[in-house]
Amino acid sequence: MNSRSAVRVTIGGEEYSVKSELPPEYTREVASYLDAALKRVRDSMPSVESHKAAVLAALAITDELFQARRGDREMSDRLDGLAAEVARLLPPAKRGKRGVA
Repeated sequence: MNSRSAVRVTIGGEEYSVKSELPPEYTREVASYLDAALKRVRDSMPSVESHKAAVLAALAITDELFQARRGDREMSDRLDGLAAEVARLLPPAKRGKRGVA
């Protein structure tokens, strides 16, 4: 069982103590990513309120997540298509579970 450790991180100029079972280096990397996203928002809109900048940074990161998931699905679909194509080239006894219609 992993133990929870507290990691001190800085996001948007504020210091936070984050408790997590994940490695401290990972927690720092995630916090740094969020801090950079928040900085990009603040740099592009210097007069935006802090809480609104945080929401806009969260939206930008969520968009990145959705784009990555879409890319993963597309890659998975392409790989499935290639696997089916390779299976069609194999002799029936070598096709395994996938089979070919």
